[in-house]
Order: sequence, then structure tokens, then C-alpha cells
Amino acid sequence: MSKAMKIAIVDDEQDMRQSISQWLALSGFDTETFASAEDALRGLSNDFPGIVVSDIKMPGMDGMQFLRKLKGVDSSLPVIMITGHGDVPMAVEAMRLGAFDFLEKPFNPDRMTELAKKATQARRLTLDNRALRRELSDGSAIIKKLIGQSQPMERLKEDILDLGQADGHVLVEGETGTGKTLVAHALHAVGARASKKFVILSCSAFDEETLSRRIFGPAQDDEPIPAMEEARGGTLVLEDIEALTGPLRSRLLTAINDQGTPAETRIVAICNLQEQDKTCESVLRPDLFYRLAALRITVPPLRQRGEDILSLFTRLSEQFAEEYGCDAPEVSAQEAAQLLQAPWPGNVRQLINVAERAVLQNRRGTGTIASLLMADTEEDIKPAMTTEGKPLKEFVEAFERMLIDNTMRRHKGSIFAVMEELCLPRRTLNEKMAKYSLQRSDYLS
Repeated sequence: MSKAMKIAIVDDEQDMRQSISQWLALSGFDTETFASAEDALRGLSNDFPGIVVSDIKMPGMDGMQFLRKLKGVDSSLPVIMITGHGDVPMAVEAMRLGAFDFLEKPFNPDRMTELAKKATQARRLTLDNRALRRELSDGSAIIKKLIGQSQPMERLKEDILDLGQADGHVLVEGETGTGKTLVAHALHAVGARASKKFVILSCSAFDEETLSRRIFGPAQDDEPIPAMEEARGGTLVLEDIEALTGPLRSRLLTAINDQGTPAETRIVAICNLQEQDKTCESVLRPDLFYRLAALRITVPPLRQRGEDILSLFTRLSEQFAEEYGCDAPEVSAQEAAQLLQAPWPGNVRQLINVAERAVLQNRRGTGTIASLLMADTEEDIKPAMTTEGKPLKEFVEAFERMLIDNTMRRHKGSIFAVMEELCLPRRTLNEKMAKYSLQRSDYLS
């Protein structure tokens, strides 16, 4: 569940500080009080995980000066000002300077709670967006999002690290739902352009005229900066590149040729062709294709990733269980085999949907994973049979790894508890954890 947001309460009157603190604490907030603006400034940083409630009239540094200082530290920090009846014009000025809102004394406590909830929601969104931007600029962090230790995924990670360091344009291919856009993010994050702009545009989302303006300009009054201009010096991701019309293909080729070498803007083209006998190479004009495919990555489909399927299902079901406030479903050996044998036409995107529905089913105490898989495919899933020529040993090992991984997570890395639940001696557990590259340190909370 989400951690309670902090509220820093700044007021020189002790009774008022305590009154506001007690009321907000009862409303579920984590409060912290300060007797002066100077004290509060020493305790607040630009990533303070909450909001500020401050009186306007205070000795020393008053609320208006305090607000200006806070906006210098973090312009997005929500600040709710408290004012006396005669100070409403001052409070209006505070709003002009960036205050979130103000309350006039004597105020309704419920109104205080309402404003605090709105302000903390805005703050959480700001902090989440900052964390996401940092994550997307951190190559090591985004590579970790590519979950899996199968050979196809290890090769994909190696390709990303290699091609990310290069400076040519890249073509990313793969089936729908495999995570091609995440791969594009990773290519940018591990390369020399990581600190530059990263822009994504879908070529299938607009008509030809609008798309032309969105890529090349000139933009109309209500439209954003053209993507080629916005991404200058960084990376431009063009999703559904196959959707470009003939004139736009010609214009894109001209723009690429005009950039010279090295390219001013690196283009990562994502191809989503699924029709039989059609490829990106056959659809795009040859000269454009070979410029875009100077470097090339193919994202593997989920059905080829073996035990990654179980690892992903476990992670996803745990995340959904936390979101819905219930337990994640336990996967039996038969269900593990069914997950491994499913054709997964929708790839990771389909697995996400199945994991969420499995959690909801488990909360209601109805349904099975097999029923979810059967609902997603017309093919029969036979739990005792293997597919694609995989030996039974692979299925057994995948289930064994998942079982140890899940048990370690549930017991937060307690080796003794895992040994007891799985009836394994210490040496055997250590050997199996080494075999499956499971580290105890990853489970310690």
C-alpha cells in the first residue's frame, strides 16, 4: 500500500501546531511540526515526501518570505497557507506566488483534510514523475526492468548495451506486447545521449497531414513542438513506423540524410507488423529501411523465454496483490506447466492481464489460472505435455526455481523458514539457489 505522505506544519503558536497536527494525524497523515520558518527550512529538501502547511503571520521570517524560500528549494512543493481574517489580500498574493491554497481562521478541520488530500495527491504525482525520469535516465535501473534470465533475454540485454553505445539509428522489431518501447527507453538510457531529450511519437495515431506537422512541423498554435525539433541532440522513437505513408517516408529519409554523420538526432524505429509474409523491410522503401536498420534488435516473444514466464507472473501477481490489498495466488506444479505451455499470442501484455485477473480471482476465492489461459486462447493447454520440443526437465526446473523464489520472498530471506517449509537441508537449498542464481540479499527487507 502507498506510504503515508508527510505534512510539515509551521506555526509559532504551539496550541495551533498541535491542534493541526493531531487532526491531520487522525486523518492518516504523518505530521511533523516546526515552531519557525527557519527551523522548517533546515528540515525540508527538494524531494521532501509531502507538503507544507504554514501560518502567514510569524515572527522572524513570515509566511510570505518562507513561501518564496520554499519555491526556491522546490518550485513544485505544495504549500497551504493559514491566514487571519484581515490577511486575505496577503493570502491571495501568496497564491500568485505559487501557494497551493489558503485557509482563513477559524477554519473547518474537514476543509483542512480535504485540501491536504488534494495537495498530497499532487505531490505524490510530482515525486512519481521525478522518480520515473530518473529511472529512465539510469541505464542500470531500466535494464533491471527487463526481467528474465533466459538465454533470449540475456542476449537482448547484451544487444541493448552494445547498440546503446553506438550512435546509429536502430530498428526494433518484435511481436505485439513484447516490450519494444521499453527496449527503446533502455537504448537511450545506456547511451551517450542519456542526458538529452527522449521523445516518443506513434505514427499510427494521426492522419497523414497531422503526423507530418507532429514530426517535421510547422506546428499549429495548439500543437506541441515538432518531434524532430524537440528531440534534437537526443533520441526520437517512432512507433508503428510501418504506418508512414509514401510521402512521409520520403520526407523522413530526406531528414535523415540531411543530418549527416553522426546523426544530430538518433531515431529508434519500432515496427509492429504482424501480418503473414510482411516485414518492415518489405513494407518500407529499401533506402529508408536500410538507413533505419543500420542497427537492429529483435525482441523475443514470451513463449520462447522459458522460466522467465514464471518469474514475471510471480512479480506481477505480487504487485497486483499489493495494489488490491490481498494475497497473491499460489501456483501449483500443474498451473506452472500450463503457464509455461501457453502460446501467449499477446506476450508480456497478455501475461500482465492474466496476473491481474488471477489476483482478483484469488481474492474472491474462485476460478483457476487454467480457466484464464483457456479464455485467452482457442488452443487446448494440456498440463502433462511439453511444447516446442522442450524436455520435461526444463519445466521441473522452472517450477522449482519459482517455488524457492516465492518462498524466499514470503519469508523475507529467512533461510531457516524456507528450509522448514520446503523440507530441504541447508546444503541442498544453497546448491539450488546457486543453480538458479537466487541471492538471499535480494529478499532481505
